[in-house]
Amino acid sequence: MCEYCGCQSVAAIDELTREHDLVVNMIGDVRAAHIAGDVDRMAAVARRISAVLGPHTEVEEHGLFPLLADDFPDHVAALEQEHRRIEQVLGAAATATPHDAAWPRQLIEILDLLRDHILKEQDGVFPAALTTLSGEDWDRVDAVRARVTSATGGGSR
Repeated sequence: MCEYCGCQSVAAIDELTREHDLVVNMIGDVRAAHIAGDVDRMAAVARRISAVLGPHTEVEEHGLFPLLADDFPDHVAALEQEHRRIEQVLGAAATATPHDAAWPRQLIEILDLLRDHILKEQDGVFPAALTTLSGEDWDRVDAVRARVTSATGGGSR
């Protein structure tokens, strides 16, 4: 993913980027399961993606995005709306494989959106944050990460 702007030198962005990388790899696992017709495996990987995205999204929406919202209100609102759409489709597999025959295709479509969403963050949000946020701002993002990590009993590692 993004390595050209130096934003990964900021610990908060580095962690968010690492989570993006994990999710992108899991998207590949879902695609392989889809090709194999293994809906149960698709659902299992969807649950793993959700496990990474839950804390990740909280850090973005309660740490990073509020700090950027004044300067980029439409972009932040669009990203948050995409979060809700992604959560809805992934959430259908939260406890079991969905019985809806349309769900596998919906999952593939939402993972296409997720991939594009990740690129928007990597290529737009993170570089913008690097140039816009202060040291105090990054401390706030780090505090959200610490709270989320404490609440979840660890990170997504």
